[in-house]
Amino acid sequence: MPGKHRIIVAKPGLDGHDRGVKVIARSLRDAGFEVIYTGLHQTPEQIAETTIQEDADAVGLSCHSGAHMTLFPRVVTLLRDKGAADVLVFGGGIIPKDDIPKLEAAGIEKIFTPGASTGEIVEWLNERLSDHQVS
Repeated sequence: MPGKHRIIVAKPGLDGHDRGVKVIARSLRDAGFEVIYTGLHQTPEQIAETTIQEDADAVGLSCHSGAHMTLFPRVVTLLRDKGAADVLVFGGGIIPKDDIPKLEAAGIEKIFTPGASTGEIVEWLNERLSDHQVS
């Protein structure tokens, strides 16, 4: 019997705002995903390591501190360097529209901005992970 897709939800950097990311984590869990929330103040190295240790299918990053242009691409680079380039990386938070194409070019597959519904996130993940086999 196939298992659930495993999603890491993380707050990189010094950002202390976690209400939204907890809502996302609960919504993903309610939608049938296995969710691991890493908590606040995670380094990109910690996030990449957790993603690999937990054999996650995807990692969602949330940032409201303005450090997304450094932190998000660093997670992608670390995952690639550690042989986990197949992990789907997505993000959200207070991210200027002009930064979104740069983040996508750096390997973040989707950025959800304020106002995105949890349903949109769930639908996108279901679509993107539909061909990804789970053991």
